[in-house]
Amino acid sequence: MIQVETILKNSGLRKTVARIKVLEYLLKQNSAISQPELEKNVNDIGDRVTLYRILHSFEENGIVHKVLDSSGTFRYALCVHDNCSNESHQHEHIHFDCEVCGTVRCLDNVFLPDIQLPENYKVSEIQFIAKGTCPSCIK
Repeated sequence: MIQVETILKNSGLRKTVARIKVLEYLLKQNSAISQPELEKNVNDIGDRVTLYRILHSFEENGIVHKVLDSSGTFRYALCVHDNCSNESHQHEHIHFDCEVCGTVRCLDNVFLPDIQLPENYKVSEIQFIAKGTCPSCIK
């Protein structure tokens, strides 16, 4: 497993108990997690504001990216690319939202097509969500 301390050090973030606990939990997940799910499952990290700040700092520093699920809730997924940083997230992949179990997974090997916008438009982020039934729910 990737060392939590290494991730924080490479991101320039201080090692705090709360950051370590949140990152350890995220590393164990195989899908994107919402802030309420983290609040429920990660103990002793402080209040909701502390968790929000941790997630925001993780996003700013290329540790996580967020994706909006079909219910309008932001979910957080670890950035798996070595070149994610605070300057540039490399998560231009499709996210899959299972309509049966509600999980949202990054499909890192399914990339977005090249989108050509009209002149004078500047893209800061593109999100593409496919909805359907995941393999676990089809069985």
